[in-house]
Amino acid sequence: MIVIADGGSTKTNWCLINEAGRKIHFNTEGYNPYFSDTEYIVGSLRKSLPDHLETEKLTQVNYYGAGCSTDAKRKIVADAMQLIFPNAEINIGHDLLASCRALLGDEPGFAAILGTGTNSCLYDGKDISLNIDSLGYFLGDEGSGCFIGKRILSDYMKGYMPKGLRETFYDNYALTNEDIFDHIYNKPLPNRFCAGFSKFLYDFKDNYEDYTFSTVDYAFTAFFENLVIHYPNYKEYSLNCVGSVGYSFRDILSIVADRYEMGVGKVIRSPIDDLVDYHISAVNK
Repeated sequence: MIVIADGGSTKTNWCLINEAGRKIHFNTEGYNPYFSDTEYIVGSLRKSLPDHLETEKLTQVNYYGAGCSTDAKRKIVADAMQLIFPNAEINIGHDLLASCRALLGDEPGFAAILGTGTNSCLYDGKDISLNIDSLGYFLGDEGSGCFIGKRILSDYMKGYMPKGLRETFYDNYALTNEDIFDHIYNKPLPNRFCAGFSKFLYDFKDNYEDYTFSTVDYAFTAFFENLVIHYPNYKEYSLNCVGSVGYSFRDILSIVADRYEMGVGKVIRSPIDDLVDYHISAVNK
């Protein structure tokens, strides 16, 4: 039995392929080794993996995760996986590579992640050939849920948000400015906290189209200005994208991409299904 997992900073999508070739999907929270250590990951998995999953019978774990970009960070996740799946071969890769394989397969092209965080690259059909670091939620992550969420929180706290939407925001979350500061500066996973408010914007977008468009347009324009246009000959590629933010606001993403003379290719919410197909195809070659 093998398992393939795509782990973002908020959620991990898993697919078990059993002896009969049946696909069994399940989810856990996301594990970014910049924010979660081995002990935390082990504890979370023991609580959230399905009861029927016979972890000792797994022979291979292919885990692609946010933050798994260096040997040291991959080791944090690998050590946790080895404790949970003691008899399995553990393969840890970056979530950006998972996105490339899901979006492009063995074909070269441009791939991006627009979810809780942001990432992007050129892909040569086998591996990432060029990656401009998005610098994380403190210094970058333009276009991400966290980037949008920070803008929403700033507008809410400063009183710039449309009055009706501001009242709806308070009705949903009952957050004061002090509460928000506490979450951002004192509590764990502030990136996940901020990113969650992009869903709020999506849920009420039909009632506040102008505010939604201006907020998301600002984020995606920053994504292009700070990342996309700095790739060589970027206009020669299609924008292929994975992630809930890119998928949910794909109409605005297309408008911004067109502004920069870049076509839009494949846009999907989650890479897991295409990633599983990629691994099955690789096994059958």
